[in-house]
Amino acid sequence: MAIGYAARWPGSPGKNAWMVAAVIILTAQGVVAQKVRVEEELEAYPTESVDLRCEFVDGGSLTKLTQVSWIWEPVDGQRDNIAVFHPLYGQSFPNMAFKDRVIFLHKELKIPSIRINNLRMSDAGRYTCEYATYPSGNEQGTTTLTMLAKPKNSARAVTVQAGSRSVAVARCEAADGKPAASIQWLSSVGGNHSTTVSNGSDGTVTVRSEYRLVPTAADNGREVICRVEQRTQDRPWTEVLRLSVEYPPTVTIEGYDNNWYVGRSDAVLFCQAKANPEPTTITWTTASGSLPDTVVVEDNKLMVRKVDDAVNTTFTCEVKNKHGASRQTLTTFVIEEKREPVEEPQTGAVVGGIIGTLILVGAVVAIIFLIRKYQQNTEGPPKHKPPPPVKAGSSTEMILDEDANEALNGGAPPVLNKDATDGHHGNDSSNHGPSSANIPRGESFVSTPMYV
Repeated sequence: MAIGYAARWPGSPGKNAWMVAAVIILTAQGVVAQKVRVEEELEAYPTESVDLRCEFVDGGSLTKLTQVSWIWEPVDGQRDNIAVFHPLYGQSFPNMAFKDRVIFLHKELKIPSIRINNLRMSDAGRYTCEYATYPSGNEQGTTTLTMLAKPKNSARAVTVQAGSRSVAVARCEAADGKPAASIQWLSSVGGNHSTTVSNGSDGTVTVRSEYRLVPTAADNGREVICRVEQRTQDRPWTEVLRLSVEYPPTVTIEGYDNNWYVGRSDAVLFCQAKANPEPTTITWTTASGSLPDTVVVEDNKLMVRKVDDAVNTTFTCEVKNKHGASRQTLTTFVIEEKREPVEEPQTGAVVGGIIGTLILVGAVVAIIFLIRKYQQNTEGPPKHKPPPPVKAGSSTEMILDEDANEALNGGAPPVLNKDATDGHHGNDSSNHGPSSANIPRGESFVSTPMYV
């Protein structure tokens, strides 16, 4: 087929010959690649088993199989036969490291798959299934075996003493893992960490990390978290650690209420100490050295059975642990009579009352303002209309002076009706009575005009 293809290719005879050779080589490589079928990569864990599959695919050719061998090439070592199968001479396991751990799954040349039991980390490497054939020679396929190992994780806090130097306060380790694990620290303490990696002889990796800071008494009991991630773990491994920082005691005296009156029987002082480790001794003394007879000490508590002038003194509490000692003093004053507690007004209640009063006053002012505005909006012009003037000579005639008329007419000149005008300019004026303009206001029956 290759010769026919070359005959149809245009060009010089020399060029055609080179093309034929290239086609033959490529075809042969393709056939070789397909003759031995194996898995390219496998992963396994120590103490487990793994099957290395191999199968010869001849495609109907006349290739004769003579022998098959499994050749192991470690990551950093020499190639070595670990299993051999011959149709006449049977099977052989020349490598002593695999002799009791390797078996053939099928005792036939075409399917010489093997199983390796009780795997070790050192078993990682390349495994080649190689056939001795006739007439084509050796045929082979290679499987790469990767050994994985779950790390052994651990973490612990390191007990340190408070000081001014940065020291390791926690350690975390992921030992004998493959591939190498990664370690992270989660904390709000504000330290830093350092990590080291070491390789084992079997290909495993151990990762160690330290968390460091300048320890203070406030750091005692605070939490840091070690987090380990690695390929073989389903989820990250975490461990919560509580820091252990040791420091000398700090002391306070509590319980004095400035009301130690003569005869009181329930006066108590407490010596409160913070220390790590816990205090080993707590000692009460006075300025004179010894305690009064009316005083009883129980652990950190000083109780006065009956207050008298003997406890009008200065008390000292001294606390010790392995890192040092600390003391605190308190002067007590004995009074003649009991002081009654004065109830102090509650600031919150006072402020709340003031605010409530202001809100109430504001509401009243707003209501009054709205009422007045409503009244102003509903009041219109005056609805009272002054009575019209009557004819002259009438008994009810009401004649106002000029100012009153102007007021009743809104400041306009007085209005006179026609009859009144005629009577004033008529010829028969003598028939009328005396002019009302001459009647004094005091004698008129009309009251003082009202302005609406």
